[in-house]
Amino acid sequence: MFLYEAAALGAATLWALTGLLSAGPAQHLGAIAFNCTRMVLVSLMLTAWVALTTGWSSIGSDHFLPLVLSGFIGIFLGDTALFLTLNRMGPRRTAMLFSLNAPMSAILGWLILGEHLSGLQVAGIGLTFLGVLLAIRFGKRKSQLHKWENIRGPVWAGVLLGLAAALSQSIGSLIARPIMETGADPVAASSIRVGVAAIGLVLLTRLPFSWVKPAGRLTLPIVGIIAVSGLLGMGLGMTLILFALSGGEVGVIATLSATTPVILLPMLWWRTKEMPALGAWAGAALVVAGSALLFAV
Repeated sequence: MFLYEAAALGAATLWALTGLLSAGPAQHLGAIAFNCTRMVLVSLMLTAWVALTTGWSSIGSDHFLPLVLSGFIGIFLGDTALFLTLNRMGPRRTAMLFSLNAPMSAILGWLILGEHLSGLQVAGIGLTFLGVLLAIRFGKRKSQLHKWENIRGPVWAGVLLGLAAALSQSIGSLIARPIMETGADPVAASSIRVGVAAIGLVLLTRLPFSWVKPAGRLTLPIVGIIAVSGLLGMGLGMTLILFALSGGEVGVIATLSATTPVILLPMLWWRTKEMPALGAWAGAALVVAGSALLFAV
């Protein structure tokens, strides 16, 4: 009876889990090298899947350029900024900042597409932003010593990177939305978007700058963790959310999929053996409440 809702929660759980899985390899390799490896592996997985199905037939010639642009902005720029944020701010703060892509999408839809914003949705946007600010400012106790709660570099730089990741994701989704509404195969569309990001990241790592080179050695165990992270987050997670949207109410599904920051907290508690601060729980709860209002109809 609640199959679609369970799928949305499953996707949110997988995204929380991949945040934990990615933290170690991203710090070991550096954000650029980690994201490059992840995108290449995911691109190969998606291309192999589409090759075994008839997904390519749903992609028209007029779909290609928008999907390329969506992949460049939403995945190449967005995911690169996301993992740069992860290395600076840790999994908890990164998840909170990235959750802003939902209110950003609503604001962009209003500004660019002329979509209506109700009073409840405006309140939801405000609550979500308040939750993120609360979790970043009061989300850590002094007694918490785990490295994932440390901030590397200036706070403003990490926050700007997180906002850039959320905004890029929102813009990428906005560009891809008309294509998906034509009935294009989601996996085929994703393979193009991820392929563009993979090519861009491979070219980026070839530039003669130290910050784009791997910070550590790429070992087989690291590759394995990255592959699992990509498969769970971009493969299974996205499949679950698309399945949930195929039969569930959009507002309910979107709200449930926005519970990632809340689901991440007990995972962090288990992994670090440190209970998250009250501000972290309160901020995550406000994000979910804001998302519920944002998608209220």
